[in-house]
Amino acid sequence: MAGRFVLNKNDKGKWYFALQAGNYETILQSQMYESRAAAEQGIESVRVNSQKDAHFERKVASSGEFYFSLMAGNGQSVGRSETYKAEASRENGIASVMRNAPDAKLVDKSAD
Repeated sequence: MAGRFVLNKNDKGKWYFALQAGNYETILQSQMYESRAAAEQGIESVRVNSQKDAHFERKVASSGEFYFSLMAGNGQSVGRSETYKAEASRENGIASVMRNAPDAKLVDKSAD
């Protein structure tokens, strides 16, 4: 099953998206955006930058858990992962983003 970008809007009018793997598990969560157009640009940035391993910043949280941020060409973060107990799990998460992002369909949940 293919991945998908789920586009949503919060109760304050801010837009955000999540990249989900084929099993509907969220593998990347965006920041908040002021407009739908900006969120859609963020999605396109994920599609492009997810194919460049150097754009994944591998990090360790203060809790000792592992996570990653996907960086755009301008150096800004366009998405962050959940935290993982093992470094290998973080690498699997990165591989899943690389595999799912390019062809993921867009699902608009903002009207739900």
